[in-house]
Parts: sequence; structure tokens; C-alpha cells
Amino acid sequence: MQDDIKRTQEVMAKRTAKNSVFLDLFQNKSYLLRLYKTLHPEDTTATEDSLTDVTIENVLTDNLYNDLGFIVNNKLMILIEAQSTWTMNILIRILLYLAQSYHEYFQRTSQNYYKSKKVKMPKPELYVIFTGNKGEKPDKISLSKEFFEGANIDIEVRAKVIYESDNDDIINQYIIFCKVFNEQTRQHGMTRTAVTETIRICKNRNVLKEYLLNREKEVVTIMMSLFDEEQIIKSFINSEKYDLAREKAALMLRDGKITIDEVSLYFPELLENDIKELEIEVMQMV
Repeated sequence: MQDDIKRTQEVMAKRTAKNSVFLDLFQNKSYLLRLYKTLHPEDTTATEDSLTDVTIENVLTDNLYNDLGFIVNNKLMILIEAQSTWTMNILIRILLYLAQSYHEYFQRTSQNYYKSKKVKMPKPELYVIFTGNKGEKPDKISLSKEFFEGANIDIEVRAKVIYESDNDDIINQYIIFCKVFNEQTRQHGMTRTAVTETIRICKNRNVLKEYLLNREKEVVTIMMSLFDEEQIIKSFINSEKYDLAREKAALMLRDGKITIDEVSLYFPELLENDIKELEIEVMQMV
């Protein structure tokens, strides 16, 4: 059984694969500048040196590995990635991410918002990159509309949503990369084959080709994990359930509520070896 689990873990692609590539791609200043130029083609003054990465890690329990923040020309740009499952809760993520970004910004610039002097702060621009299909989803979303029926509330969050388009910009290429990856995982499961096929197809289609050519080995490493977080959590939960079932079975056997032949009926998660060990334990108690 342990060998089966180990083999499964060895071929499981990291569940946060696209999230990791998202950050790895845009931590490169040249690609980050291309992203900014996609959103602000009118800004001819921005350079790689004028970009300041302010991406936050581990600010919430879910870990915001697929959220990107940077400052350029007095604008705080925040891009939150939403994958194929759409939820308006992403507005809450944006709100919390924005608050944490400003908190860190004031610390970094040594500004004290408890004093009388008014602080200086960059203007926020909020975006959601949705890597699933658009369907009937909106181009803009707002906190007041989605959570308070459009009421005039004391705090507001509005974000533009970016979907796949006919453009050849770097944001659209990233979305296509994610969709190719989804297609390959449907064919091959969460395996190394799905990862390598995604890279091959995208290079052939000129999707993030330069990035994938330069960092192919790193991208494969990023997208593969022996022990991804989801697998660890599942293993832990299964282990807890198993221990509880074994303990309960032992008590019921000891109290005569079930026979040894009935253990597998009441506790199907227990293996044949477990039942044999329980039988020995109960016999020793008699």
C-alpha cells in the first residue's frame, strides 16, 4: 500500500502548477513590463527599473501564490488569478490583498498613518485573470453589487476581469497556457506527461515560447511535486480516519458488540492485516 501511495505521489503534478508558473513568469521584469504595457499601452515612460514587485506571500491561510502585485508610476497594480472555478469570493481576496499591500507599503516607505501628516499612497488598479471560459461572466465586478445588492456601502472594491481574447499579448498567452494544461491533464491526468505535453504544444503554438525555451527545466520542476499540498492534506485526513476506525473497532470487539468477522462490514477502511492484528489484540485481552 505504501508503495502504491509513493508511486502515486511521484506522478502527481502539483495542483498549484499554473499558480507557480504565473509568479515565475511575471517575476521576470521583462515579462512584467510586457504585462503592464498590455494594460497601459499609452504609458511610454515605464521601464523595467521603474517596476517594483510587491507580491505578497502567505498573508492568508490559503497562501496567495497566484496573486501578483507591483508598483509602477504611482500605480499599485494587483492581479488576482481565478482558475476554472468562478466565484465572486475573489472580491474578498482582492480586498484583503489590497489592505495588506498598503500596510506593507506604509512600512516600506516609513509612513505612519497614526500621525496627523497625510500619507502618500499609489493609486490602486485591480484585475482578475480568469483562465476558464467566459460564458456569461461580467467584464467588471464590484463588492457592493455582488454582496450588498448594489447598496451605497462605506467601502468599495471594483475589479476588471480579463478573459481569453484574440490578442497576442503576454496575459492572453498565459491564459492559453493554462487552458492547454487543463486539456492535457484531462487526457493524461496530473502527470509529468501532461506537463511536458503542455510545454511542447505551447512552444509549437508560439505561446510563451521564449519563456518556455529559456526555463523549460525550471517550469517542469515548478509544475511537478512529489508531495503537493492537497495530497498531504488528504493523506493526513485519511490517516486520522484510519486511526479512529481502528480504535473504535477494537473497543467494539472488546465489548462484544461485533465479532471479528463483522469488522470489515462496519469498518471497510481497515485492511485484512489490520483485522488480524485486532483479533490477536482482543484474544490477548481475554
